[in-house]
Amino acid sequence: MKGLDVEVRDLIKVYRIGKVEVQALRGLDMDVKAGEMIAIIGPSGSGKTTLLNIVGGLDQATGGVVHVGNTEVTALSAVQLVEYRRKMVGHVFQTLNLIPTLTAEENVELPMIASGAPRKHRVERVRELLETVGLTNRAHHKPEELSGGEQQRIAVAAALANDAPVLLADEPTGELDTVNAKIVVDYLMKINRELGKTIIMVTHDPSVARATDRILRIEDGVIKMALTPTEAIAEEKIVSYVDQLRARITEIDPQLNQLDKDFKAGKISGDEYVEKRQGLKQIKDSLREELHRMGIVT
Repeated sequence: MKGLDVEVRDLIKVYRIGKVEVQALRGLDMDVKAGEMIAIIGPSGSGKTTLLNIVGGLDQATGGVVHVGNTEVTALSAVQLVEYRRKMVGHVFQTLNLIPTLTAEENVELPMIASGAPRKHRVERVRELLETVGLTNRAHHKPEELSGGEQQRIAVAAALANDAPVLLADEPTGELDTVNAKIVVDYLMKINRELGKTIIMVTHDPSVARATDRILRIEDGVIKMALTPTEAIAEEKIVSYVDQLRARITEIDPQLNQLDKDFKAGKISGDEYVEKRQGLKQIKDSLREELHRMGIVT
């Protein structure tokens, strides 16, 4: 099944822990087009996983509306959500949810058994999916016999087993090294392009985020910014430049302190001390002016 539109309006999620109330989502709006692949980024605790869980039917909203295609997810009962999760969304988690006693092909087949698919269909579907993720030759291996990247690709295949139109991936490369992370992302891109699936991925890795069509940044439970990969690269360069300026300012203070010590110890003359101190101060002031020009308060 091809991907579906995902529409989120005024989404609110409040958690209560004893007498403490935590608002994870604060009226969040989001639109994802059918067949689009997007990344969701943001600091820890900003609401990324909560959003994914509500869209995926794993958690229920306190307020607001979520539509996946023509289905109003936020209006579904607990029983209806089970069916929704089986047919409409595939989940890929950072912590692999493969069953260790089953082979790769058995792990991929399991969701289809749960949904009542006939055996002939299951066998053909497993073959197709293992081919899609490039692991036909690992079909009879158990998870412990696979690398981390291979395990995650099997998890992706299992998430696609029932041909769900929407794939939700929560930090799918979080446990992987750079090489395996790129392999997994490449296969997600292949699935997006060739199968037309809508993919929503939470990630902390900028290089992973840049592989998508759009990047949404969540802060304090709302989406603050939507960027294209090109815009994200430009912003990263700006942030990097700001960090460099701040680091240089931080380096100057110890130099000034050392200069004071050298003068008091008689290691440098008064004229040399004044000249060097003024030079360092001018550099510091110019760096601060540059940060102010960029709208950064020091």
